[in-house]
Amino acid sequence: MCREVLLSLVLVSACTSADNAPSQPDGGSVASSTSSSGTVASSSSGDPAGVVDSGADVVRPSGAPVETNPPNAPSQTPAFPGQTRAPGHATNVAFDVRVVASGLGVPWAVAFLPDGAKLVTSRAGQMRIVSASGEVSSPLAGVPAVAANGQGGLLDVVVDPAFAQTSLVYFTYSEPRTGGSGTAVARARLAGGSLADVQVIWRMPETRNSSQHFGARLVFARDGSLFVATGERAVGDGSGNARDLASSYGKVIRVRPDGAIPEDNPLVGRAGALPEVFAAGLRNPQAAALNPWTGELWTVEHGPRGGDEVNVIRAGKDYGWPTVTYGINYNGSPVGEGVTSRAGIEQPLYYWDPVIAPAGAAFYDAEAFPAWRGSLFIGSLAQRHLVRLTLEGERIIGEERLLVERAGRVRDVRVGPTGTIFVTDESAGELLELVPR
Repeated sequence: MCREVLLSLVLVSACTSADNAPSQPDGGSVASSTSSSGTVASSSSGDPAGVVDSGADVVRPSGAPVETNPPNAPSQTPAFPGQTRAPGHATNVAFDVRVVASGLGVPWAVAFLPDGAKLVTSRAGQMRIVSASGEVSSPLAGVPAVAANGQGGLLDVVVDPAFAQTSLVYFTYSEPRTGGSGTAVARARLAGGSLADVQVIWRMPETRNSSQHFGARLVFARDGSLFVATGERAVGDGSGNARDLASSYGKVIRVRPDGAIPEDNPLVGRAGALPEVFAAGLRNPQAAALNPWTGELWTVEHGPRGGDEVNVIRAGKDYGWPTVTYGINYNGSPVGEGVTSRAGIEQPLYYWDPVIAPAGAAFYDAEAFPAWRGSLFIGSLAQRHLVRLTLEGERIIGEERLLVERAGRVRDVRVGPTGTIFVTDESAGELLELVPR
């Protein structure tokens, strides 16, 4: 049943110092602010330039960063001003937090159905429907078996853009196999209280005896193709795998909704490369969203200690892991040669040191919270809050931390049909909604 709990939240600006551990990160938090944001652009260099206006004037914040804890890698310096520790940007937005549903186990993702209901996945392997009134269904039949251990299980879920005609939903999960598991993507027809005609449309060709770093976010592109973000599965120090074009580890994969390979993928026809690979060199992207102003994919990934980062994903680009990265290994040693830049490797738009353990991301371009238009929202597992980034083109010019005193591990962030913001709190097993006060 829906628990109509309204929590009055006012301006809070805070931060904590928890790092994401190599096995299972932690996170959550709350805050208020005023800012007309908006604008986004494209550039292939590490120093972003160009602006696409989202329809709102950018108010450039100034002053002290919201992050006050010492960095894990103090000897490293950013490649350009503002690449890390953006100024704090409180917007003084008043909102309430409504508990939409509880008893969801460890909820991983939420997606919206046309009738106002929501699909929620739980990592143990359940998918449920939460009705518009907050009724929680029994777990849907037809969900395939999942390797539910560590960070693995039933993970992301998205609804077909043409759901009204197809009734299709797409989801990712850690597929159990002899010798380990691998990230898989399936689609199925939602029929009453079950999934019918389940079909695996893409599966990681490698099998790994690891319960970590599945990545597993799904994002539909404007052209109808489907992006799949994969983690490098924590293979030793990750050497070689994420940048190896013959491997699906640490990649953004691009396929058609039926799993076919788009002919315009950047590596089609290249010897020794997987044709489904769109971009390489990622560590563990557990957050991804399509920029509504440019149509480009942005990912937010778990880096090493002091190296979580935001990237714009472009065809055929190399994002460097583990050759180039900010941060250090969990034991304090350098990652590889300890370099943060190299020719031919993309720079992140932004990175956190210390880390936040990002999970779930959503751009905001709705009317419910006008002061937040043009922002990027990201969940935090390690610091247990909701991050709001103020954007100016492809620059991160401000950071605000919300739900600091309310949320646990924020696993997913989505903007609902009416412009309210939904988050899954995996610590409490709840689906929360931020509504204007």
